[in-house]
Amino acid sequence: MQISTRGMVDPFIVMDVMEAARAAEDAGRHIIHMEVGQPGTGAPAAARAALAQALEEPLGYTVALGLPELRARIARHYGDWYNVDLDPARIVVTSGASGGFLLAFSALFDNDAKVGLGLPCYPSYRQILKAVGLQPVEIQTTAEGRYQPQPRDVAGLDGLIVASPANPTGTMLDCAELTALHRACDEADVSLISDEIYHGIGTKRPVSALEVTDEVYVVNSFSKYFSMTGWRIGWMVVPPDHVRVVERLAQNMFICAPHAAQRLALAAMECDAELEANCAVYAQNRVLMLDGLKVCGLTTIAPADGAFYIYANVAHLTDDALGFASAMLEQAGVAVTPGLDFDPVEGRHWLRFSYAGSTADIEEGLSRLKSFFAGLS
Repeated sequence: MQISTRGMVDPFIVMDVMEAARAAEDAGRHIIHMEVGQPGTGAPAAARAALAQALEEPLGYTVALGLPELRARIARHYGDWYNVDLDPARIVVTSGASGGFLLAFSALFDNDAKVGLGLPCYPSYRQILKAVGLQPVEIQTTAEGRYQPQPRDVAGLDGLIVASPANPTGTMLDCAELTALHRACDEADVSLISDEIYHGIGTKRPVSALEVTDEVYVVNSFSKYFSMTGWRIGWMVVPPDHVRVVERLAQNMFICAPHAAQRLALAAMECDAELEANCAVYAQNRVLMLDGLKVCGLTTIAPADGAFYIYANVAHLTDDALGFASAMLEQAGVAVTPGLDFDPVEGRHWLRFSYAGSTADIEEGLSRLKSFFAGLS
């Protein structure tokens, strides 16, 4: 049997790290998880209680675009957070942000279209683009540009993906920067996709691309701020004249997002106090992580404005971040993600540390890392 070239994508290294950490735990070791971008908390308690009650009734298919009441609640969210008056008809509930990207790429681009992404970036952008027959165009960003694509980078592209806060760097785009990118895309007839999955987690208010333009695909998810990674539920906002195109694709690709997850998401949007308490923990962990890594000698760090990551340069110690991360897991019992996941070239000099877990785990992990780095000298 032949294998399609569409399936010849690179592995998602963080998942391999998770598997190595799981194997170590199965062998009886205690591992501190700083590798995965997953909140240490679960879905909000009140939302879980509401879902338990909803499960008393059969949950069948929903319409492809999602539960109307959830779409209306998401639209209200944009008014509350961004002062954007959004028509619920433009909202598509998806099977996680990953399902949103698959729908977006399928709706916007023909085969071999060139879609730009700024390195370092979330690795699945590249792999999903490859799997659907598109050409990812890797844009090497700079520290001066805060590791974000610049307006000049859109030349020759059919599409551009931006993320704010970004994974792995945590950098955020302000309104002026988003406006400049939109204008460059508009002038060059380049489709803009804005990944806003980490909105709500950060040191300053996030700016949605919808504050700048309606001519954009915005992808978001309940995984991060709402602590619902395993429920695989997200959403995207599309221009009005794209809704039917995306709906037809969603009908055939997914039928609908999981009904139970949609019910849970609707209830989770009313759990502000618990969700903000989670963010307060992330803020505390961020300070601990920045201070702790500095003690370890890691001082070249991307501006950690948002999300729950620290992207740290280790070039003074190694040019093999993958091997370095493996040694850290083996010797210190701390799992981290090598930068090669996010940048296939420069990533060999970087590590990503997640501080999404409990404060106690962050403190223990930093203690172990301090001993690990001390042993290198």
